[in-house]
Amino acid sequence: MSDLTTGVVVWLFALVVLGVVILTLVINRLLGGYRADAEKETPFESGIPPTGDARVPFPMRYYLVAVSFLIFELEAAFLFAWAVDYWEADVAATFGALVFILVLLLGLVYEWRKGGLS
Repeated sequence: MSDLTTGVVVWLFALVVLGVVILTLVINRLLGGYRADAEKETPFESGIPPTGDARVPFPMRYYLVAVSFLIFELEAAFLFAWAVDYWEADVAATFGALVFILVLLLGLVYEWRKGGLS
């Protein structure tokens, strides 16, 4: 395929996707409708009114632990790709992985010393 026909195919696909999305929204609006009912507007299926506010703020430490988990979990994903190709990798790849592990280790030590893991 030439570049022109590839571009045409991509644009046609984008138009078809846009058309399907618009058609789905229109059919939903025509057939679905919205009927507000007082019973359906209650916060619980049982109909029992709430006793307090449902929006309880989480402490900031919760978010710090979650971000730390994501960082060190993604590290495993990057290192897995390197470990799969370890025997065919050259010295530069091994050195790069060691530098990557060292940077993550320094980040872990920093977080540990700041009390982020307690």
